[in-house]
Amino acid sequence: MKLDGRILYLTDDVDQISAQLLGENLALNADADMFFGVNTDAMISGRACTLGYTPEILGPYFLENFREIVAKDAVRSGGFQVIVGGDAYGSGSSREVAVVAHVGAGIELVIARSFQRIFQENMVYAGMPFTTDYTVADRLRAGENVDTSAFFDELPPFFKQVAHRGGLLSYAKAWLDGEVEPWYDTNTTVRPLNVVEKIAAARAWSGGRPGVGGGAKFGINAVAPGDQVLCRVGFRGMHEYTAGMVMALYEDAFGKVPVQDPDQCASFEDHFVLIDEPTVPEAVKASRSAPAKRLAAEMVDACERHGIRLHGPGREHQAGVCHRIVVEEYARPGDVVVLTDSHSPTAGVLNAFAFGVGSTAMAFALRTGLIPVTVPKVVRVWVTGDAKGVLSPKDLVLHLIGDPYFREEHWRTGPTDTCVMQLGGPGLDQWNVDELSVITNMSVEGGLMTGVVEPCEPLRAFLKERRGNDYADWMVEPDEGAHYERVIDVNLDEVPLTVATPGDSRNRLSLAEAIGTPIHNVVIASCTGGSISDLRAAADVIRGRSLHDNVRVTVTPSSAVVAKEAEEEGLLELFRAFGAVVSPPGCGSCIGNGPGIPLSGETTASTTNRNFDRRMGAPGPVYLVSPAVAAASAITGVLTDPRSL
Repeated sequence: MKLDGRILYLTDDVDQISAQLLGENLALNADADMFFGVNTDAMISGRACTLGYTPEILGPYFLENFREIVAKDAVRSGGFQVIVGGDAYGSGSSREVAVVAHVGAGIELVIARSFQRIFQENMVYAGMPFTTDYTVADRLRAGENVDTSAFFDELPPFFKQVAHRGGLLSYAKAWLDGEVEPWYDTNTTVRPLNVVEKIAAARAWSGGRPGVGGGAKFGINAVAPGDQVLCRVGFRGMHEYTAGMVMALYEDAFGKVPVQDPDQCASFEDHFVLIDEPTVPEAVKASRSAPAKRLAAEMVDACERHGIRLHGPGREHQAGVCHRIVVEEYARPGDVVVLTDSHSPTAGVLNAFAFGVGSTAMAFALRTGLIPVTVPKVVRVWVTGDAKGVLSPKDLVLHLIGDPYFREEHWRTGPTDTCVMQLGGPGLDQWNVDELSVITNMSVEGGLMTGVVEPCEPLRAFLKERRGNDYADWMVEPDEGAHYERVIDVNLDEVPLTVATPGDSRNRLSLAEAIGTPIHNVVIASCTGGSISDLRAAADVIRGRSLHDNVRVTVTPSSAVVAKEAEEEGLLELFRAFGAVVSPPGCGSCIGNGPGIPLSGETTASTTNRNFDRRMGAPGPVYLVSPAVAAASAITGVLTDPRSL
C-alpha cells in the first residue's frame, strides 16, 4: 500500500479534526492526545444501519456527526485513505457494518493504540488491515510501499490462517472439505481451570468432520489465555439489523444448504418494532421506518427459507428483547452462546460463555456449528457485603467498569488480548437472575469479552422455576487453584450508588456527586432496565408520588413474559397513572428506534446500557442510572438518590 490519499487523525481536539476535514494534513506521533473509545455508533449510526450493509450504501455515512462536526460523506470526499485512533477503537456494537463503512469511505488501513475485540475480529474476518504501530503512518508519508498483509502475519495462528485463506467463510469451506486440522495441541496437560477455560476446553474441536469418520470430536484437557481454538457453539441468534447481512453472506458462501442444529438458532424482531409508536418523533419515523421494515422483511424471508424460528409481535414465538428471551428460553449453563449483538454477554448470568460476534462469524457458526474463540484472560470479581436493598447490580457494574483497571485495560499486554469478568461470592445471593444479568450484559461496556456468573443460589432457583430444569450436571464450577489475571474483592458496603456520565458507560461518577443535575427525559427500558425486577424497583419508588411537570417517562417491558407479569401485578397501570408512556415489548429506545428519544434541549436519565453520543437517536446528554434512581429523578426533575424520598 502506498499513500495516495490522506491520513485522518481522530484526536481529542475538535479543532484539529475540523482542520483536517478542511484540507490540513497532520503528522502526529504515538504520544498525541487521541479520542478515547471511537465507537461503532460513531462509525456508522443506528439510522444509517437501517439503509443496508454494502460499502456503496454505508460509505457516505462513515463518522457522520462524530464530535458533532463530521458531515455526511466528509471522509470519502476528503480523500482519506488511513484512519488513526486512540485506545479502545471500535467500542460498542458488534455491527460488522462498521468495518464495511470504513471500506465504503475509502479507508484501507486502520491504526490505533488498541482495538476492542469484536471490531478487531470483524476486521480480520473481512480482510481489513490494521496495526497498533503508529510509525506506519510516518513510513507511508515518507513514500514507502507498506506491505499491509504483513500485519496479519503478526497475529495469532487462527487469525493468520483466516487472512491467508481469504477470509473466514473461505476458511469454513476448507474446514468442511477436510483441508484443515486443529493447529493447537489437542493433548494438553490437565491443570486447574476457571469457568471460561473449562467451557472452552470442553467444547474445543479436537478433529474430524460432521459425517466423516465418525463425525467431529470435541474436548481437550485445558486451554490457556491467548490460545485460539474452534468451539462447538450452542445457541446462535440474530436480529433485524444483522440477519439480512448474515444470511446474504451465508448463501453467497454456501448456497441454500440447511444450517447446523436449527433448533438452537433463532431470529428476533426486536430492534425496529417500536418505531411507529405514537411518541416517536415524526422525523425519526420518516428516516428510519421504511428501510427498517425492509431489513425486517429480509430477515423474515431468509429465516423462512432456512427454517430458523422467529420471535416477534404476531410471530409463533414470543416478542421481546433478544437477550432477555435468550435467558428465559435458550441459554444453558456450560454452553457457548453467541448472537450478532454486543450485549450477548447477558446470557453469561446462566453460567454460560456468551459473547457477541459479527455477521461473518455468525454465518460461519450457522454452517459449521463452530465459533472461533481467542481464550481470554479472566478477572475474578469476588462479591461480599450487603446491598441493603438499595444498591443495585447496575450501580455495581458501573462502579467496576469505570475503575481504571478496566477502563484503561490494565489487563492488556498484547493487541489481541481479551478478558472476561468471572463473578462469584456470597454477595451475589441477595440479587436474582434478572438483576445479575445487568452485570454480565454490561461487561462489554468495560471493554471485556463477556461476564460469567459462577454457580449460585439465584441461578439454581431461576433454572428450576423458569426453565423446569436445574441443569445441575451442566453447572461449571471453577477449579481450586485456577489462574486469574487478577482477583478483585468487592465489599458492597463500600460501593456507592453510581451513574455513568454522558459519552461512555465507563464515565463513572458517584450519584452523590451528580445529584441535582436537571433531568427532562427518563427511560426505563432495554435488556438492562426492562425486566420484571427493574419494573418493580421503579414502581416501588413512584408509588404514591407524582411525576415532575418538566419530565416525561417511557417504560418498555423487555419481553412479552415480562409485560404479562407486570400487567398482572398492576405495575403497568401504576406507570400509566403516574403519567408514563408504556410501550409494547422491544428494545428500540436504546438505539433511537422507539419511544424515549431525547428531544431538543433534553437531558436523559436512562436504565439502558450505552450512552454514546447520539446513541439514543438524537443529540443530548444521557446519564446511565439504575431503575430506582431513574424513578426518583422522574419525581424530582433532577438526578436523585431514592433514599432521600
